Amino acid sequence: MKILAGNANLPLARAIAAYLELPLTDASVRRFADEEIFVEINENVRGEDVFIVQSTSYPANDNLMELLIGIDALRRASARRITAVVPYFGYARQDRKPGPRTPISAKLVANLITEAGANRVLSVDLHAGQIQGFFDIPTDNLYAAPVMAADILARYGHQDLMVVSPDVGGVVRARALAKRLDNAPLAIVDKRRERPGESEVMNIIGDVAGRHCILIDDIVDSGGTLCNAAQALIDQGAKSVAAYISHGVLSGGAVARVAGSAMTELVITDTILPTEAARDCERIRVLTVAPLIGEAMRRIADESSVSSLFD
Repeated sequence: MKILAGNANLPLARAIAAYLELPLTDASVRRFADEEIFVEINENVRGEDVFIVQSTSYPANDNLMELLIGIDALRRASARRITAVVPYFGYARQDRKPGPRTPISAKLVANLITEAGANRVLSVDLHAGQIQGFFDIPTDNLYAAPVMAADILARYGHQDLMVVSPDVGGVVRARALAKRLDNAPLAIVDKRRERPGESEVMNIIGDVAGRHCILIDDIVDSGGTLCNAAQALIDQGAKSVAAYISHGVLSGGAVARVAGSAMTELVITDTILPTEAARDCERIRVLTVAPLIGEAMRRIADESSVSSLFD
């Protein structure tokens, strides 16, 4: 078993390697003068079970090409099995045709990873579960909910908790977290999006008065939806509002928006390398999913059950 790290999130790759008590495979990733990517593996991987760790976060296209070229290098070096470990799967929000003459980019990226030579894919909290079906190779979708639930219970105990979905589409995710919090009650924020990147909160479904509300979602990008939802919850009498998000994209002025919001804190995982602004923000905290990913990788290598991680 060998672990190859891309440049998208080296700290996470190192943490996974430390959990597995394995060194990272010696490799160099360079760019030519015209920004073409070149990957060279500096040790023998023939017949090995190799995991390449690379999120396709910002800059998404560069990181995606680095992943594809790394997979191709491993395939041509005769690796026995190549598992693409993609903690954050970019382009996942383009998983259907929202209008005529538009692409399904998530399917295109799945095809690219498969054709590059990956034998298996491992990801965390895919934006939509059906993306697993876009791959014609085995795909494991890990859930950050156990890590989040342990942190929530450590900080809040069982005192007046309420799990809140920021939209109707996230109810399944919110219900799964609520179940882990000893069947905490559930509320839903009903919102209407006027234009891309902006949202307007319309109504809160559920009684949140006197509750510590936990907003749960898979991606925070501009942060507008979360901040509006947090303010609406406070207006409805919530004691406090915290948000737990799997992937902290945090583009544009998202960090400043979070810092000025009604949320007590935004908790993200390290599937995406936090920006300097996010690390410096007192209201943003990072949970690591390295042990979760590392244990899943160990089980894949051992041919044992991955799903039992979430029992």
